[in-house]
Amino acid sequence: MRYRDKQLPLDERVEDLLSRMTLEEKAGLLFQTILTLHPDGSLVDDLASSPAAPARTMIGDLAMNHFNVLGSAGAREMAQWHNRLQELAENTRLGIPVTLSTDPRHAFTDNPGTAMLSGPFSQWPEALGLAAVGDPDLMRRHADTVRREYLAVGLRVALHPQLDLATEPRWSRISGTFGEDAGLTARMAAAYIEGLRGPGDGLGPDSVAAMVKHFPGGGPQKDGEDPHFPYGQEQVYPGGLFDYHLQPFRAAVAAGATQVMPSYGKPLGTPYEEVAFGFNHDVITGLLRDELGFDGIVCADWAIINDHPVVGEPHIARAWGVEHLSPTERTLKALHAGVDQFGGEHCPDLVVELVRSGRLAQSRVDTSARRLLAEKFRLGLFDDRRYVDPDAAEEIVGHADFRAAGVTAQRRSPTVLKPGPLPLRDRPRLYVEGVRPAAAAPYADLVADPADADLALLRLSTPHEPRPGRFEAFFHTGRLDFPAPRLKEILALLDTVPTIVAIHLERPAVIPEIADRCTALLASFGADDSALLDVVFGRAQPEGRLPVQLPRSMEEVAAGRPDVPQESPDPLFPFGHGLRYPEQP
Repeated sequence: MRYRDKQLPLDERVEDLLSRMTLEEKAGLLFQTILTLHPDGSLVDDLASSPAAPARTMIGDLAMNHFNVLGSAGAREMAQWHNRLQELAENTRLGIPVTLSTDPRHAFTDNPGTAMLSGPFSQWPEALGLAAVGDPDLMRRHADTVRREYLAVGLRVALHPQLDLATEPRWSRISGTFGEDAGLTARMAAAYIEGLRGPGDGLGPDSVAAMVKHFPGGGPQKDGEDPHFPYGQEQVYPGGLFDYHLQPFRAAVAAGATQVMPSYGKPLGTPYEEVAFGFNHDVITGLLRDELGFDGIVCADWAIINDHPVVGEPHIARAWGVEHLSPTERTLKALHAGVDQFGGEHCPDLVVELVRSGRLAQSRVDTSARRLLAEKFRLGLFDDRRYVDPDAAEEIVGHADFRAAGVTAQRRSPTVLKPGPLPLRDRPRLYVEGVRPAAAAPYADLVADPADADLALLRLSTPHEPRPGRFEAFFHTGRLDFPAPRLKEILALLDTVPTIVAIHLERPAVIPEIADRCTALLASFGADDSALLDVVFGRAQPEGRLPVQLPRSMEEVAAGRPDVPQESPDPLFPFGHGLRYPEQP
């Protein structure tokens, strides 16, 4: 079989394999969905324990070979699980290898819909924290580390970076962005893609493919609500800045991104059809492919065709604007729009039905299948990269050098907003809240009562409004100021003892009273207690500058236009604010 000969040109291998495939096998390529693994690295065969269907069913019966990994295990176990999947795939009629994708898993966020806690992988700041440092070389080194650790366990597609602009401060996805500035985001995007690609000018066997998202920019959400949910489906552009949100994607295409994920949202007040971007022909084909010149893979965001349970709850398909269409009709509209693959779905029978009924040309299926096969060949999955070495995975993932680099980045990313007595040089009597006492003990003499302290250290996170659903609860959204009872508690501490406040900004917090009455104020974007304490006590130099404005009031937030960056007329702290410690003599 010529497609197995790695000496042949890629195009010849793709065309030979495509010519041998049945319609059902081609349709299987057009779907990828979630798979989980047992902690021991074995396959999940129980239908009740599978988010979609067991791997054996999807690989053996549905001819699928793209999957999104949910959950984690040890590095050895993840590698063994990957190899078991590849064994299943190798024993199918054509032996098409599996491609595994993943949401980010190198930071602190733990949300089954957006990112996973680092687990066995090295731990770095959130994307927002890397943007706060603003160093493309650091971004490149971070992405190169992600690449090496992903390769070790067989993860070949990163469902990141997230290139949305944080122009609506209430939106729940801001910590995964590079902030609100298009220029900064474009620079970070290019460096990230280069790091994931690795050595060489193009995608190769040592690369991880980047699926940039959420085209054409998912930040301008009406009222900051998230389009995972029906009440958050609207993207609005009252400032007329649709093109501003495109800038990072232009940079990503120029940097060689090979995969793009459209946003769930639907545009309002633009020349485009008011349907979700995954169904939007003028956006995917007209804008992305024709204007930006992108000829890679377009993968729809998860579950835009069928209703699905999520964390045990029923959720309707995110088919915003086309809810009236049947799943088959939604599939047809998305394919005609220019989508190549459907995330979170395992229904290739819909494509088969469309072709056999004459509503969809088989040549259209071939176009997407060709793109998807070519990516597998470029990544070396048909050749030397089909299997991974569990021993090497155990050595590479979480390697001491990678962990040290991640901690160094954590120390660099905090932003000094108000220095007060920082950095501390002595060993004060310290009262801590939100900090593990065991982490603080090497730095200070801890006291249990703030009245007995010289100083207090208080760690906070951006406030949010709890949502009722189990899945919705992971999305921190709504107001950015502390409720009155909690604010009263915080201010009482600040009035009792000089207090250093360190606030984790997963979104821009509204904290004017806290900023006024604390003795020092730090913003963090993903740093463990020890990294933060190193900054507080001058053992590390913080380099962060705010990648977003901090608004002064919720009235200011509500009056803002969701597509417009840096709009606060009088922010509490402006975009780019950040102080450095004086050099030690």
